[in-house]
Amino acid sequence: MKINRRLVLLVTAPLTVAVAFSVLALAPATHQALQAGRLTSMVEVAEQASELTYRLQRERAAATALVSEQGDAEEFRLRTEETDRSIAGLRGRAERLSAVPGSARSALDRIERFAEEMPGLRAQVRSGSSTVSALAFGYRIVIADLNTYRDGIAQADGVDADIADRIRAAAALSKAAEHSAQQQVTVARAQAAGGFTTASQRTFDAGRMGYTESIGVMFDLGPGAWRTWLERTLSGAKALEARRLEDEIGRTGTGKDITVTPKEWQKATNDRQELLRSVEKRVDAAVLAQVSDVRTTLVRTAGAEVALVVLTLVGVVVVAIRLGRVMVRRLRDLRNAAHEVAHSGLPTVMRELSQPGALRGATPEEVARRTGDPVGTTGEDEIGEVGEAFNAVHHEAVRLAAQQAHAHEQLAETLVGVARRGARLTAVMVSELDTVQRDEADPVRMKALFALDHLAVRMERNTNNLLVLGGYGNARVRSADVGCSTVIVAAAQQIERFDRVSLGVIESGIGITARAVHDVAHILAELLDNATRYSPPDKQVGVAVWRLWDRAVVQIVDEGVGMTAERRAVHNAALLEPQAGIGDVRSMGLHVVARLAARHGIVVELRDSSGPGTIAEVTLPAKVLALDFTEDRGPSQGGLGNDVGYETPRPITPPGPHGRRQPARAGARPGHHGTPGGAGLGAGAATGGGTGTGPGTAVGTGPGAGFGAAGTGAPADGGGREVPPGHERPREDERPGVGARDREPGRTPAPRPARDEPVSRVAGVSSSGLPLRQRRAPQQWPAAGRRDGAEQRPGAGSPRPSPRRRDSRQVSDVLAAYAQGINRSTNHRGRSAPDDHTERTEK
Repeated sequence: MKINRRLVLLVTAPLTVAVAFSVLALAPATHQALQAGRLTSMVEVAEQASELTYRLQRERAAATALVSEQGDAEEFRLRTEETDRSIAGLRGRAERLSAVPGSARSALDRIERFAEEMPGLRAQVRSGSSTVSALAFGYRIVIADLNTYRDGIAQADGVDADIADRIRAAAALSKAAEHSAQQQVTVARAQAAGGFTTASQRTFDAGRMGYTESIGVMFDLGPGAWRTWLERTLSGAKALEARRLEDEIGRTGTGKDITVTPKEWQKATNDRQELLRSVEKRVDAAVLAQVSDVRTTLVRTAGAEVALVVLTLVGVVVVAIRLGRVMVRRLRDLRNAAHEVAHSGLPTVMRELSQPGALRGATPEEVARRTGDPVGTTGEDEIGEVGEAFNAVHHEAVRLAAQQAHAHEQLAETLVGVARRGARLTAVMVSELDTVQRDEADPVRMKALFALDHLAVRMERNTNNLLVLGGYGNARVRSADVGCSTVIVAAAQQIERFDRVSLGVIESGIGITARAVHDVAHILAELLDNATRYSPPDKQVGVAVWRLWDRAVVQIVDEGVGMTAERRAVHNAALLEPQAGIGDVRSMGLHVVARLAARHGIVVELRDSSGPGTIAEVTLPAKVLALDFTEDRGPSQGGLGNDVGYETPRPITPPGPHGRRQPARAGARPGHHGTPGGAGLGAGAATGGGTGTGPGTAVGTGPGAGFGAAGTGAPADGGGREVPPGHERPREDERPGVGARDREPGRTPAPRPARDEPVSRVAGVSSSGLPLRQRRAPQQWPAAGRRDGAEQRPGAGSPRPSPRRRDSRQVSDVLAAYAQGINRSTNHRGRSAPDDHTERTEK
């Protein structure tokens, strides 16, 4: 889960709790505001009920007058219209009520039913079929329900006690007006009947008493201002006149005529009812105003609380978002800086520091400070401290890398120093060996001396390995290009088991540029050494070379244990991109090959073989190959039928002395003394034997026959050309492995082949005096094809053993080279086949 989501969850949890508690805190205020709103609506309906009460009282007075024949129908019609309008207003406001107390709701229901029955009651009034008592009772019931509603709203939930008292006081005033209106009807009925009866007298007295009680309740519950309003209103002439007439009527006894005329009484009571109505309006308005004020206050309070809570929550959210965005942005900057350092910055610094001379004399601290800080913005909080810690880690990593680079430079300088000292000591040792070889006649000692001479060649190769790992190259410079077969022979003679290397099909005309000769030979020597070390000692290691368009391919095939695909992939990756460090000593040859190959753009790849072993394929680019390189061609493989020449497959011969003429033998061609006419191909600075690969060209194996060492060779008969001191070639009779029992009196014994093989396997003697082994198909890779009837070589009388199984990839590569040679034959017209000056014994 990302940090922004975690921050959202971190803020959401307390925010949810805060919202829950805020809702709980706002619920009472909101509920009170709602109750105040409902109370305001009920008070508004009560005000309309008060108006309807007044209209019903006026209609009742007109109906009583009409029934008792004291009024006219037009007055009654006007009063009914006013009542209908009041009923409509009450209905409209009552429909908007949401919650009404039980008594008030019952009263409204009864009022609604009376409104539906009023047309029948009015019809009775118009027809005169109803009595005054029944008529008065009907209006009295509905007016009582209206007053009950006004008194019932004071019992609503949440009504303040002061507001409830004022509502009851207003209802008491309405009841007082109703008592006054009932007196008016009672007197009008008594006037129509000719005087009070006992019942009507009691009703009149009860009305007067009810009025007084209701006014008293209003005075007790209502504020003093209301009492003042009522007293001032009823202190006028109209009110006093109504009081005088009321007193006068009250003094009239039962069964006596009332002296007050109906007209005077109706006029006086109507005036008093209007005065009471005016006070009632003021009281209702005051109650409504107070309830509205309370509602407004509660609504504002609730709104303020809601707004405060909402603003607080919004503020918290905004602050959390701002702080979270800042934190997330800083964390993302830190992450981007870490990714940039991990994937780009630090690898670039490491790559630069891995180059030779990257420090340029600076100390590791200076290099670390020079790289700067990857995180530019830091602070005093924890994120800033993480940024500072990351800068410290980056600084320390660069410092350690610079320190390691400094240690590598020192180690490389140490290796180079050790290598140069070793090279000088090896040169001195070779010089001393040449001095001893020059005067040594004992064959056994000569064999040991030649073994030491070959060991010096291998020591020289290890010295060159140290130079390559130290970042240096071979200091020798050649001026002439060298054939590829010559380079392969020189590379093979730099390894311990050179006699196990067999040259296969090698396309002629492939030359190596002078500047790359030493490095190519070094690469091939390391690969051949690895192939001979990790293959059975009785198996040959084959080498083949052919052109592939503008490149050349060298294949080294062994029959060893091979390697797994994973290990081969690791080695191929190391060969493709050499590491900058010194590398593992156990795989020093792998790093040396990788560095030398990268220096010249050579591609070295380890491939799987269809049989046992491994194929090492070296692809030489065009810039390593010599342009228009030509060399003399000897006998080529027969039966190819094209102009592309191939050198005859042969094994690598052991290094030995040359320079002295061999005794005349049968089949030997005189005049070929093996005297070198050019630079020798070796690895050191001392002399060594070799196999001649062309006229006047010696392939040296000793340190003295190095690439670029202008070897002059030894004279044929002890005179002729000068030889540098310590570089004379040993005599042929001083070859290793030749004992005294092999020599005849007066004759120099013939040299024995490599690995002390029987004389029956010696095919002849080369121009340089070295023995030639018979070629056997099972030991050569790949073997040249033979046609039927070909001449048998000496020593091949015995039945030939069955050939070993060929690697299908080897056969494919050879056939591909063969096909390419045919396709390109037109480009090679005029070339002569390479010469092979290896002499063989004639039959």
